Amino acid sequence: MKNLAVNKDYAMNDEQKTLKYLEEVEAKAEEILMDRQEIVALDKRRNDDRMGERALRNQKFDKTWMAVGPLLIKMSTNSAQELLAKDQRECDVEINKIRSDLRVKVNQLRDLEHTQSVPGLMLNPMSREEMLAVNQVLGKSL
Repeated sequence: MKNLAVNKDYAMNDEQKTLKYLEEVEAKAEEILMDRQEIVALDKRRNDDRMGERALRNQKFDKTWMAVGPLLIKMSTNSAQELLAKDQRECDVEINKIRSDLRVKVNQLRDLEHTQSVPGLMLNPMSREEMLAVNQVLGKSL
């Protein structure tokens, strides 16, 4: 009878470990999916800013109406263009930050799943100075 109770406790402990493991994997996967959705939303906002900026360039009026959140504001066309350009830069920064965090999260998920990390995932692009040095060594000029 005592053996049966010990085996039952061991099985419960094993089930709890498995459940905890699955919860960790699901939580990390959910973080990754939310980050990807946020990147898509920010990219859409950045494209909307780009379209608005292009439309303002073609406009011949000094003032324009612009929706800022729930408000509709009349402002100078130059100020509206600057506001859109600033928002576009902020979106770029936020997208790059999320993408770099996403790389780490994907590797953490792969570690939880006991699989190899994705080769080349943590690579960063070469800077302009590095590209100039490589081209100089190869004898190419820009």
